[in-house]
Amino acid sequence: MTVNLDISSMFAEYFSFTAEVVVHAPGRVNLIGDHTDYNDGFVLPAAINFGTDIAARNRNDDLVRVVAVDCDNEIECFELSNIQFSDTSMWSNYVRGTILSLLNVYPDLHGVDLMVKGNVPQGAGLSSSASFEIAIVKALAELNQLPINGIQAALIAQSAERDFVGCNCGIMDQLVSACGIQGHAMLLDCDSLAYEHAPIPDGLSLVIVNTNVKRTLVDSEYNLRREQCEAVASHFKVKALRDVTLEQLQSEHSVLPAVLYRRARHVISENTRTINAHSALANKDMKTMSRLMQESHHSLRDDFEVSTPELNFLVEIINKVLGNKGGVRMTGGGFGGCVVALTPTELVLSTVRAVEEHYQKEYGLEPSIYQCSAKNGAFA
Repeated sequence: MTVNLDISSMFAEYFSFTAEVVVHAPGRVNLIGDHTDYNDGFVLPAAINFGTDIAARNRNDDLVRVVAVDCDNEIECFELSNIQFSDTSMWSNYVRGTILSLLNVYPDLHGVDLMVKGNVPQGAGLSSSASFEIAIVKALAELNQLPINGIQAALIAQSAERDFVGCNCGIMDQLVSACGIQGHAMLLDCDSLAYEHAPIPDGLSLVIVNTNVKRTLVDSEYNLRREQCEAVASHFKVKALRDVTLEQLQSEHSVLPAVLYRRARHVISENTRTINAHSALANKDMKTMSRLMQESHHSLRDDFEVSTPELNFLVEIINKVLGNKGGVRMTGGGFGGCVVALTPTELVLSTVRAVEEHYQKEYGLEPSIYQCSAKNGAFA
């Protein structure tokens, strides 16, 4: 477990009490399988060594006090009996929503003092929100000795983001933050919630490049893309696009609006790519993995239309460095954010140099570059 040791002393200094628990929940990067999770499909993420730390202590009343270290120690207070959405402090809604979701299952919770600190880049597509939510669930579970496993924690966190915060997200981010395994990627079936791990081959690093084009999923076209996918599923009278084959979709090409056809084609083909990518990792077949990641990016760019010129540019210049020895694609919800490059260790420096040499010159933005490794989830 990666824990920010400073948060314990900061908690004690601020609250004048010793924290009873200190927990950590990682962010995640998705190697392949984007916009498939809320279509009951397959994803291949890994938990990463960036995340959220929380120090916490139970109270004897129903007051919740939360201090956000990264927001200049901004404090929010609310009562368990009166949890309301805040229009002025968006970050606190993740706390409010997660605790409300927990109360629906465990109504006898106490009030709590929380101190929160994280290093997942905001709005970059590395799931700072899921990391935050899972850390809150973990802290309250440890404080109150709640019998919560990783899947239950993920469902509680997803409910908070979907029903309280208002982002109609899938389950991937929360589940890998809870259940990821060090050195592995997770193939997750978002319908059954069954998952299996595949080792990331030795000698490969996860290089993540943030375009620093910020976006917030709640305010983007994320929810629209979900509605479009649901419209196609409804056309075929199935629960989700997971249950539609490419042949079925092609048979309705002349009937479906062109934009809906493209959205569904991405999801259906991405599911196949993700399953094949899991096999490629298990077999250490980087040539196939490279091709699948490239095809995924093109599909997200052309069919799902969630990429940006900045993301496309980064993929192009990194791909010239990696060739078929590694893979690169946009990752996350899109509309900005990051690319992920599965990079041989000997090519990391060349990859970084290519990005630093060309990206700012082209777009006037300074990229943020992170070399990551796969870590354990909060409930692993």
